[in-house]
Amino acid sequence: MRARRIAALGAAVLLWCATSLGALADARPEPGAILRDWYTLMNELVRHTATYSPPVASRSFAYLGITAFEAAVGGSDKLVSLVGQLHGLDEVPQREAGVPYDETVVISAAMSDAIVFYFGNTGPTGQRSINRAQSKWRALAVDGVPEDVVTRSEAFGKAMAAAIFAWSQNDGGATVLNMGFPYEYELPKGDGKWAPTNLIRQQQLPLLPDWGNNRTFATPDGAACPTEGNPAYSADPASDFYKEADEVYQTVKNATPEQAAIARFWSDDPMLSMTPPGHWVSIALQVADRADLPLDENVDLLARMGIAMSDAFVGCWQQKYAYNLVRPITYIKKVLDPKWEPILNTPPFPEYPSGHSTVSGAMDAVMTAFFGENYAFEDQTGSPDGRNPRKYASFHEAAEEAGISRLYGGIHFRSAIEDGLVQGHCIAAYTIALKTRK
Repeated sequence: MRARRIAALGAAVLLWCATSLGALADARPEPGAILRDWYTLMNELVRHTATYSPPVASRSFAYLGITAFEAAVGGSDKLVSLVGQLHGLDEVPQREAGVPYDETVVISAAMSDAIVFYFGNTGPTGQRSINRAQSKWRALAVDGVPEDVVTRSEAFGKAMAAAIFAWSQNDGGATVLNMGFPYEYELPKGDGKWAPTNLIRQQQLPLLPDWGNNRTFATPDGAACPTEGNPAYSADPASDFYKEADEVYQTVKNATPEQAAIARFWSDDPMLSMTPPGHWVSIALQVADRADLPLDENVDLLARMGIAMSDAFVGCWQQKYAYNLVRPITYIKKVLDPKWEPILNTPPFPEYPSGHSTVSGAMDAVMTAFFGENYAFEDQTGSPDGRNPRKYASFHEAAEEAGISRLYGGIHFRSAIEDGLVQGHCIAAYTIALKTRK
């Protein structure tokens, strides 16, 4: 029943996203504003697209951000192309010299095509919303612009979207079959190894076991930022592993209302939400809107976030399948209490390190580098789903809370959280080092 209510609410939000701009806008939007509108729609599409697990969502956000960034480079005197800085990105379309382009039209055309490239398999509600958005937002973008400028600007935006999409096709993540679950996979054997945590037939094998081999954007590869490793598996009450499991057990058993609220605020379940990467994109959109960022800063921020979050999931997944660690629910039911249940649903893949923590550590680093230390903000991401906004004194505080939420929810041990945050910071350093500005 809860899933049906959330799905219905999500569909309503999705339709609102596709129609509200045309209904509310008093004037032709600036390019940065229309970019954020496209991203808002894309974030809602994530929950309506069946294959969009967190790693898949992060990949699309990377390519969408790079599309917008490269589309804007030629019209900016502040930006530097990422060509030659990202793995395999050797060239992109260039603008014709000496003729005018309209930046709002360029961005709108690029996003209009890119959204179809990456969300072409979304459901019927998503398809209708894409069609409405394309019609409404194009009409706003081209309003009052000379026809020849519209034609030239749209052609360039579309060419950029097509070029980035072509580059994306050989990264290892372009095709996701069977919702990301392998048809064949040899499960690890031995104490402490991952085992299925539910009875869903499709999830008897783990999600995207080869994702850690995908081409990265800025990090050398998925193994560039290794974690320290989980404590050695043991059922001995004196062992570190037992103590971490008992911490999860006791925390969930005695969870305060605040801890339970934090767990649910950051739950970000696939198909019921915009997923963890989408949650951080939502935070970025809220902060960017409040700061009224110009186009060059919008595309810089969103490209860096997409690159870092995608590399974070590749790195995290590389480590997950290197360790193949058991989930708390499996260990606790076997060793501590067979009747114990976590607050959150346990995801169908190995425990260590925590994906939520890795991506949150990366986003903390990128956004802090962009906006500065101690940048206070309010996160209203959960408001459409009935969750109260939460306030943070910094991006670091938000990332720490996102990480510990997985312990409160009963689905991660402390080592996975702490090491994931460190791994995310390491991965983000490669993105932060990219030269995007003159």
